Amino acid sequence: MSNPSTPRDLALSCNGVHRYLGSGEGRVHVLRGVGFEAERGKVCAIVGPSGCGKSTLLYLLGLLDRAEQGDIWINGNQMSQADDAARTAVRCEHVGFVFQFHFLLPEFSALENVMMPMRKLGRLSPDHMAARAQQLLTDVGLGDKSKRLATQLSGGEQQRVAIARALANAPSIILADEPTGNLDQANSGLVFDLLCKLARDNEQAVVLVTHNPDIAKRCDIIRPMRDGLFV
Repeated sequence: MSNPSTPRDLALSCNGVHRYLGSGEGRVHVLRGVGFEAERGKVCAIVGPSGCGKSTLLYLLGLLDRAEQGDIWINGNQMSQADDAARTAVRCEHVGFVFQFHFLLPEFSALENVMMPMRKLGRLSPDHMAARAQQLLTDVGLGDKSKRLATQLSGGEQQRVAIARALANAPSIILADEPTGNLDQANSGLVFDLLCKLARDNEQAVVLVTHNPDIAKRCDIIRPMRDGLFV
């Protein structure tokens, strides 16, 4: 029998996570002691009804928000008590985000949008950043449209640029919140296949929040959530 995984072995994990939203009589216990693991090279879908805590958990795992209680590890590093500077540095280097709406900067080209995370990390020269961004756009099938403004791309193309941007710093973790929710069926399948291929090729852990049962069924792992807990 194999030994159980520990936080140090996993790309991402959490334990005993609690999160409240609101205040006073309107305060809601959104997450009720959640535990979760994400393995490298696998795609995990978190599914459940609206309001069950899926997106809240994703934002906590991506260090965009803080839990009232519980532990979160990224690549074996305990992040729950880390200060904001340390959390920002880890998020920039190790986590890539893909949301339902692409959030591209419309006044910049596809290439410039993909370069944004690399500029923030500051490890590559401008030439190397441009070359990497061009390669990532080629990987997502948009190498010939790298100079186009975001507003000159279709919805499916914009979401593919968003995936390239999420991969810019070669993160070990990709967190995707309804990444196909704003796309038609053909583009949904294309975006999902792209996420899976790139993640598996690079041994990245993908955590996907989705309401789409067809997308969820094609993931390696499905974790149903209800009322702030996995069931």
